[in-house]
Amino acid sequence: MKALVSIITVNYNGLRDTCEMIDSFRSRETYPRYEIIVVDNGSRLPEAEEIQERYRDNPVPGGSLSGSPVSFPPVKVVRNINNGFAGGNNAGLKAAAGDYLFFINNDTLIKEPVLDALVRRIESDSPRNGGVSPMLKFAARPDTLQYAGFTPLSPVTLRNAAIGFMQQDSPRFRIPRETASLHGAAMMVSRQALQDAGTMSEVYFLFYEELDWSAQLRKAGYRLWYEPAAVVYHKEGMTARRGSPTREFYLSRARMLFARRNLRGIGKYLSCAYLCILAAPKKAAVYLLHGQVALAKATICGTCEGIYKNIRTA
Repeated sequence: MKALVSIITVNYNGLRDTCEMIDSFRSRETYPRYEIIVVDNGSRLPEAEEIQERYRDNPVPGGSLSGSPVSFPPVKVVRNINNGFAGGNNAGLKAAAGDYLFFINNDTLIKEPVLDALVRRIESDSPRNGGVSPMLKFAARPDTLQYAGFTPLSPVTLRNAAIGFMQQDSPRFRIPRETASLHGAAMMVSRQALQDAGTMSEVYFLFYEELDWSAQLRKAGYRLWYEPAAVVYHKEGMTARRGSPTREFYLSRARMLFARRNLRGIGKYLSCAYLCILAAPKKAAVYLLHGQVALAKATICGTCEGIYKNIRTA
């Protein structure tokens, strides 16, 4: 019997996207044993109730790839406060029964089955393989890659790169490889790896959660993979708009928190010094030169909070 996969997604004022994601799995996914768990992180409207009602034990006409009607179990809906990306996903874990946990953004969709390829990648060396992310493409530009693995974070500046980002899909990106980090938009981990490494830290609220969790998984002795046989399409940027003070605040905050939580010895002090003495002031100065006062303030405030925030938060 195939292992059960729990698909966990967080909804926050994103009913339309969430339903499109669920519908794409119900119409395209052929893996025989999976459940979908939606965590509503305190949406303004009663979106949890809408999702629960819409997917209450309903058959989907023509819902399978063969065109025959398919009945699905109800979508599990968890009502939660808005405690961020990690907090929402951790709330979903409490309702998950799967041997594998597939965390996926609500602003994604699939066009072909993905679960079997991801499960097979972990099971190809299950004692050592702890997690896997699929190829990610931009939904608006389906031939353009967002992610084909991550390079390691640089030791002081904490910069990395998404392999293949903004490049056309080609055979060189269709080779499975180990990756330094999973991608938060779509990542599967085994139940055993979760138990060994722990859940995602909720200290970040937004950004760097998957980088931090990937570091914890690797410290626990697990390998992380990029699997191009599975493709997920990402709408991108629906939670915190690019160029917004909110995004800049949490990004600046997250970099400092990551350095404090994951670096050791002189490396930690060098990185923290770089971020607060060089990187943040320089970035804020550039924003000020362009008259973007709110972004400059968000950069400095986020960095300062990252310095003083209690990093022992779960």
